Amino acid sequence: MKAIKALIPAAILLGTAGAALAQSSVTIYGRLNESVERQKTNDDSKTVLQNNASRLGFRGVEDLGGGLKAGFTLEHRLNADTGASTNGNAFWGGAGESSVFLSGAFGQIKAGHYTSEAYFATSDVTDLLNHGTGTSADQLYKYLNNDNNKVSYRTPSVAGLTAEAAVLLSEGVQPEKGYDVAVNYALGDLGLGLGYERDPLHNSQIAFRGSYSFSPVTITGYVQRFKDDALDASKNIGRVSAQYDIGALELHAAVGIATELDAAGTPTTEEGKARQFTVGVNYNLSKRTKVFTFFNHTKSDAIGVVAENKFQVFSLGVRHNF
Repeated sequence: MKAIKALIPAAILLGTAGAALAQSSVTIYGRLNESVERQKTNDDSKTVLQNNASRLGFRGVEDLGGGLKAGFTLEHRLNADTGASTNGNAFWGGAGESSVFLSGAFGQIKAGHYTSEAYFATSDVTDLLNHGTGTSADQLYKYLNNDNNKVSYRTPSVAGLTAEAAVLLSEGVQPEKGYDVAVNYALGDLGLGLGYERDPLHNSQIAFRGSYSFSPVTITGYVQRFKDDALDASKNIGRVSAQYDIGALELHAAVGIATELDAAGTPTTEEGKARQFTVGVNYNLSKRTKVFTFFNHTKSDAIGVVAENKFQVFSLGVRHNF
């Protein structure tokens, strides 16, 4: 009898713990994306095993009741071909994520290290071929690296419209705070996006994206205006991409252009004009796994006294999500 009485408190504790665990969940996710590529930079050629933003992540959500939820994301980026981190000394930093959030009917408040929503609203949507990874990714978009020490608020979706605003705290290290803003709108097959960023060094960019799907075709593109206040210089960037679906087969094409960085009186710091052209094919073996091939050509004009630069790549690869 004493033994049974002793077990009762333990059973109650286990039952309580089980109820608590039922209100929360943690998901392990990731992506391994590798390709064998023949790369040519100007006159130099090499064959490489190319990592394409492989990652390992943990995502958790806890239901706090009354529509309130708390959650986190920890995402590590790695080179799948060597096992090395692509984030340097920051295991969860770099292109990965380490963040915590609270969400409810009011929207979402988020804090930590994570990619700018201004990028997701614009350039990311146009990278249909390989999801903005590897050597086929958009090389022309001006990303300002507004990722660290960030606090943001995202509105709930209202008739397909969402908005998010973030501030990057200077913490006495950066000269000023940084900011980024994103707006997304979806109406059936039509999608629109607006992204604005300003970094602590006074660089800024604003971009507008439009996309439309009329099965089996998807077309999307963006235009971007970048400004470097220190040089009183600016440039324009644009990209259009298309996808045509034939069952599990996807045909892709994309073209991007960028004007030179117009900075009067400072020719050694000017960026030249650039162009990027990509064609590729994806074949989806399942919802998680695809094989792909693409050809990418990127060319930039002289930057000050630096010679013209050409980059070409032919790729064969496989991507698996889990």
